[in-house]
Formats: sequence, structure tokens, C-alpha cells
Amino acid sequence: QVQLVESGGGLVQAGGSLRLSCAASGRIFGSYVMGWFRQAPGKEREFVAAISWSGPNTYYADSVKGRFIISRDNAKNTVYLQMNSLKPEDTAVYYCAARKMGLITTPSAYDYWGQGTQVTVSS
Repeated sequence: QVQLVESGGGLVQAGGSLRLSCAASGRIFGSYVMGWFRQAPGKEREFVAAISWSGPNTYYADSVKGRFIISRDNAKNTVYLQMNSLKPEDTAVYYCAARKMGLITTPSAYDYWGQGTQVTVSS
């Protein structure tokens, strides 16, 4: 079983930055993939970024490429999402998720989810 807890959300002005954290506990193995997703009101949950728990592989949605950076600290069992040049359309609840293998962008493919953290970007 894997538990995920997100933190770091908040209110920021357009152009600003935030860093989200996802603390993982439980049986995380090297083959796990960690993903960030977001869901705005009235919209489907969408993929943002993913990183393999071991190894350098990362993947980003086109909408955040060049602005967001996903990283991990294995010693702290924590995954981060550094969000720069934020836009009002980035406003959403951001979720951390984990799956056992493979960089997949489909939410239903992920086995474990955090409770989410709200990010609001004002114009």
C-alpha cells in the first residue's frame, strides 16, 4: 500500500511560482512512476507531468512544458512539481499519483492518489 500527501498549493499572481510536494510512504519500489495531475472545476482530470522513481525519465503535458519541472528526492521519498510562469488557466486542484510501472498519462492507469492541493492563479 502507498500513501501520498500533497502540500504547497496556494494563491499566486500570474507570472509567479509555486512548488508542490508529494510525500510518499509505504512500499515504493524503483519501478514506480509518480505523476502529477490537475482538475479544474467542470473539467476532466488531466495529466501534468510524470517521473520514474528511479532513472532520469520525465514527461510533460504540452501545456506545461518549459514552465513546470518535476523532480524527486528518493532519500525523502518526495516528488516535487516546480511551477513557474503560472497562468490563470493553471488554476486547479493538483493531485499526486503513483503507478507500478510505465510513464502513462491516463489517470485511470494510476493506482494510488493523494487528496489534492488547490492552486489558484489570479490575473
